[in-house]
Amino acid sequence: SGLSAVTNYRGGIEFSLVQLPESATEEEVISAIKSQQENKNLCGLIVQLPLPKNLDTERILQSIDLKVDVDGLNPQTAQAGSAIIPPTPGAIMHILDSLQTDLSKEKFVVLGQGHLVGKPVAELLKAEGYDVKTVLADTENRAEILKSATAIISGVGKSGVLKGDEVGDNVIVIDAGTSEEGGSISGDVDFETVAPKARMITPSPGGVGPVTVAKLLENVLKVAETRARMDI
Repeated sequence: SGLSAVTNYRGGIEFSLVQLPESATEEEVISAIKSQQENKNLCGLIVQLPLPKNLDTERILQSIDLKVDVDGLNPQTAQAGSAIIPPTPGAIMHILDSLQTDLSKEKFVVLGQGHLVGKPVAELLKAEGYDVKTVLADTENRAEILKSATAIISGVGKSGVLKGDEVGDNVIVIDAGTSEEGGSISGDVDFETVAPKARMITPSPGGVGPVTVAKLLENVLKVAETRARMDI
């Protein structure tokens, strides 16, 4: 079928990289996921996004067992009240918590509503009772909303989508978007123009990314501890 698997061992975690050809069907992808989930010692399974456009991403993500969904991408994971928090939103919340400021006074704007950043982080912020607005490229009064925001979280994945003249003074800016151009990685935020107006800003790369990795491994550890405790 063209499936290949490479098993590695690094830093106390054994992992397998399963690669399918671009021509793989949905059924072949789901079959590969289910095959991996038969391993009773499995403590985390990740489907690398984005998937080819001919595949139903939602259906594939729904095939991930909730017990090992360390990316939190199966829509049922959050609905089931899982202790798993998606790594990037979890990293953003961790960064916000580290500011030691009263976040209830902030006016949050989330740029984008993707599966990995925008949608889940907006839901987490709303669950905390914070004032949150989601802004897209075609949002009415976009400029006015951005200017009035005291905290902006961007997860669009488009280089330089947020400029300094679009934000107010003393704003908190968390750049969780990444894009690749000319072999280099850049964030959503035009750092040079936004940073002088911000009271706090994360760089990209090197800001949210490393914390996301830590949060992902934290989720793997949670699953491992649960499996050891429940012998599942």
